[in-house]
Amino acid sequence: MRDPDALIARAGVRGDPDRDQHFLVDDRVLDRLPTYLEEVDADSSHLLEIGGGTGALTDRLLALAGENGEVTVVERDRDLAAFLREEFADAIDAGRLTVIEGDALEVDLPDFTASISNLPYGVSSEISFRLLPEGKPLVLMFQQEFAERMVAEPGTSEYGRLSVSTQHYADAELVETIPKEAFSPPPAVESAVVRLRPRDPEYEVANEEFFLRFVKALFTQRRKTIRNAIRNTAHISGLAEPEAVVDAADEEILRKRADAMAPAEFAALAELALEESGLEE
Repeated sequence: MRDPDALIARAGVRGDPDRDQHFLVDDRVLDRLPTYLEEVDADSSHLLEIGGGTGALTDRLLALAGENGEVTVVERDRDLAAFLREEFADAIDAGRLTVIEGDALEVDLPDFTASISNLPYGVSSEISFRLLPEGKPLVLMFQQEFAERMVAEPGTSEYGRLSVSTQHYADAELVETIPKEAFSPPPAVESAVVRLRPRDPEYEVANEEFFLRFVKALFTQRRKTIRNAIRNTAHISGLAEPEAVVDAADEEILRKRADAMAPAEFAALAELALEESGLEE
């Protein structure tokens, strides 16, 4: 495997915290990341990496994909994208690697089978919710606080809109905490790796867009009861008749607060809200 410090030296770059660039340089962490996909027998025939940097993880993903597999890397930095094309020219020529220069929120993504990525932390949420609806296994690195919120259970202080939205798409598991020293330059906070295994939720929602918006609305009033949160957030949820929803909902639910509501309870309440109130035009 290529040495991460040597890659940085060959690229002639330094990580720039102002541009959300923190290169993962700990060989042990880099070697462990692919194993989190292997443990769940994920299809590694076409791996997607968001934020290739200088290619230390890219190198390991090529090994995981194997001689007949493929890796696609999305890198927004023009100089780093050019370096990746030079450093991995043999893999590109063999059709095993594609480097896409651009913003991961804007470029067309390939039909990948799984993703392992050290995401730019400033856009972690946006990228995650572009990947999660694809229904593919993901191993993603985040700021530790963000990761803990993704995997949080109802009734905990970390539980919130991010927890419900993430767990709507996948089983989320925090598999490793990464110290600051594993990066160059070290970020201000520790990081964590989350493994996301896609599955259908245990509930059904007729309108996924409304369900996610409804969850967002109620969590803006997380210290209020659900009764008051429904009334106070119609401008966010789009409910035309919030009082009709309150009248129809179960009293036990109305007395709860958002951080005590399981995802299935949010789903049932969202379905009731659609039936009783409808959406604003």
